[in-house]
Amino acid sequence: MTIGDDGTGVYNTPRAARGDMIGTLVATAFWAMLPAYVPNNAAVLAGGGRPIDGGREWRGARLLGDGKTWRGTAVGTLVGVLLALALNALADPASAALGADLPTFALPAAFALAFGAMCGDIGASFLKRRSGRERGAAFPGLDQLDFVVGALGLAFLVDADWALRVFTPRVLAVVLVMTPVLHVVTNVGAYALGVKNEPW
Repeated sequence: MTIGDDGTGVYNTPRAARGDMIGTLVATAFWAMLPAYVPNNAAVLAGGGRPIDGGREWRGARLLGDGKTWRGTAVGTLVGVLLALALNALADPASAALGADLPTFALPAAFALAFGAMCGDIGASFLKRRSGRERGAAFPGLDQLDFVVGALGLAFLVDADWALRVFTPRVLAVVLVMTPVLHVVTNVGAYALGVKNEPW
C-alpha cells in the first residue's frame, strides 16, 4: 500500500509496510545464501586430510596451507548441497510462515553456491599467503566476503537464470551487509566453543 507523492515522483510507503519489505528481503537473502554460508564451517569440522597444495610453495610461501584440504572441500560442498535439498522440502511451509516467497534450489545452483563458497575461501588463502599472512591471520574484508564472491560468481556462471531471479539488486545489497555481521557472530561463537582457533 502506498500513500501520496512526496514531490519526487516516488510514493511514500508506510513504516509498517517498509518493515515488512525489509524483513522479506532479509529472509530471502539469508535463505538463498544458506547453502553458501554452511560449507566452510562444515569443512572446519571435517578437518584434516591431504592439503590441496600438497605442501608446495611459491616464492617462499605455501600456495594455500594445511587448512585447505581435499576432504574439507568435498565435505563442505556435500553439506551445502544437502542443505539446499532440505531447504527445497521446507520452502513452502517456511514461505507461508514468514510471508515471503522463498526460493528453491536447482541442483546446479545448489552445487555452485556450495562449491563456489569453498573456492572463494581457497582463493582468499592464496591471497593471504601472497601478502605474507600466516594461516589463521585476519584479513579484514576478505575474510568476511571471500566465500560470497565465490558462491555468487559460480552461481551466476552455472545457472544465470536462477541467480538473476533470486539475487535481485536489493537481495544482493542485503547479502553484502548481512554477511559480515553473521560472519563475525558465528566465528566468535565457534571460537568460544573451541571449534575455531581464531575469532575471525
